[in-house]
Amino acid sequence: MPFLFLSPSTQEYNPYINYGTEESWMNALADAMEPMLRASGINVSRNDPDKTVTNSIRMSNAGNYDFHLALHSNAAPESLAGKLRGIDIYYYPGREAALRMARILQQNLEVIYPLPDQVSIVTSTSLAEIRDTRAPSVLLELGYHDNLDDALWIQNNLQEIARSLVQGVTEYFGLPFLLPQQETLGIATQSSGNLNLRGGPGTGFPILGKIPMGASLTILNSYNGWYVVDFGGTLGYVNSAFVSLV
Repeated sequence: MPFLFLSPSTQEYNPYINYGTEESWMNALADAMEPMLRASGINVSRNDPDKTVTNSIRMSNAGNYDFHLALHSNAAPESLAGKLRGIDIYYYPGREAALRMARILQQNLEVIYPLPDQVSIVTSTSLAEIRDTRAPSVLLELGYHDNLDDALWIQNNLQEIARSLVQGVTEYFGLPFLLPQQETLGIATQSSGNLNLRGGPGTGFPILGKIPMGASLTILNSYNGWYVVDFGGTLGYVNSAFVSLV
């Protein structure tokens, strides 16, 4: 089911070579991702930027999430400061779902990163955010923020990076990638019983909830005879034949 925990860096003490911090830029990236995730029917929660990575893991583990995606940028050792470039996609060895997401994200990022041969998948047993989360998890190091070229690539391409990542997430969940549209109100108009709120645009997707006849919902998007809706704070898909626009 499409429930994502999005965990941008909480490291406000890691400055970019020109301006801003790892925390500020990764939260800006998460801000750019959220409307696209919502438009595609993915339920997303975020960590608290004022807390620590330990708190982020605790928040993630307290919910029923299908994936945990951590957003970071890197810094070289002091002896190599400013000299390294590249994207590293970390996952915990043996976790096949995490590896599948890593491969999807790698393919997408290779298209937009200036050095595609330096977009690498890396295993790690020491990074807590991929080791200690209950949900499958990937930690992205989206370039080196002590390298001016990488810092500028992140800063000048936030929307493109966000789109690349969200396209990867939608592919992982088997959902269409949809751009944000004007939200409208709708009413469930099935003749009897409840309208199924599903995790994707088809009867094969799991049921996330039941919508009573006559209930109001917010329509976020449409796809092949299905609406992406928000009902009571849960996002999902409903058959558009049973919804009337207000």
